[in-house]
Amino acid sequence: MMDTHQKHGWKNMPEELGSALLNLIRLTSTDLPPDVEDALQRARRTERPGSAASTALDAMLRNTKLARQNSTPLCQDTGTPLFYVTHPAGYSTRMLRSEIEQAVAEATRQSLLRPNAVHPISGENTGDNLGGEYLPTIHFTETEDDALTINLILKGGGCENVGAQYKLPDENLQAGRDLDGVRRVVLDAVYQAQGRGCAPGVLGVAIGGDRASSYQASKQVFLRQLDDHHPAPHIAALEKDWLAEANQLGIGPMGFGGHTTLLGIKIALLHRLPASYFVTVSYMCWAYRRRRLTLRNRFALFS
Repeated sequence: MMDTHQKHGWKNMPEELGSALLNLIRLTSTDLPPDVEDALQRARRTERPGSAASTALDAMLRNTKLARQNSTPLCQDTGTPLFYVTHPAGYSTRMLRSEIEQAVAEATRQSLLRPNAVHPISGENTGDNLGGEYLPTIHFTETEDDALTINLILKGGGCENVGAQYKLPDENLQAGRDLDGVRRVVLDAVYQAQGRGCAPGVLGVAIGGDRASSYQASKQVFLRQLDDHHPAPHIAALEKDWLAEANQLGIGPMGFGGHTTLLGIKIALLHRLPASYFVTVSYMCWAYRRRRLTLRNRFALFS
């Protein structure tokens, strides 16, 4: 007798995928990644004891601990689910999408996700975080590896609202088509965001591409670890230098002032048309929720 997956042509789909996806969503929503928590701890040590900045960071760290202990969402806004799926040849992306959507709906039913999908005109909430082909957002990539890897980012609306895209040259900022021009618009994005993005945040900066690909790349770099380095030394140096400059703006946690406005900057480079020079800045809040599921030989690994 054929099992359910074989009956529907899912012969390559792991039977454990549904439960593993639900656990991925639970872990992402309720447990801050270790590198992010460590960065918040380091930031706390740089702020003056008793200051508004240290108080805000203390609250974030307490919230992180309680969310982990109680398996409850880190933030009331559980955000937009962004899935990045890398799959071996032979997998049906249609079936993978179906499994992901079922897991999202079940996670919403269990209050691991807040119902966040509303119609753009009527405002009607679907109640299950599903909204056509664009919600949840799923990116598929085929690989020669035999593992199925699914990365999930939960991106809140507050930090999404303060993202920005610039077209160089920008006369108002005296930003030309060069790295100093990129630096100027990146720092402007941080300054314009102030505390509205729930600082301390992380920036994803895409240099080049078209309007759509630049936005996509600026979010995909959030899959990187906070403590990693860009493989190109001169780009890694820019990430470090621009981070230091941003933290000199004095905006601080939640906009209360202080030394920690950002926890990190991650840069992506995209080839562009000669006529266009876009710089896109995506902002991630302190609740930097991202996790990875790897399924190989019937074993599920979460990281």
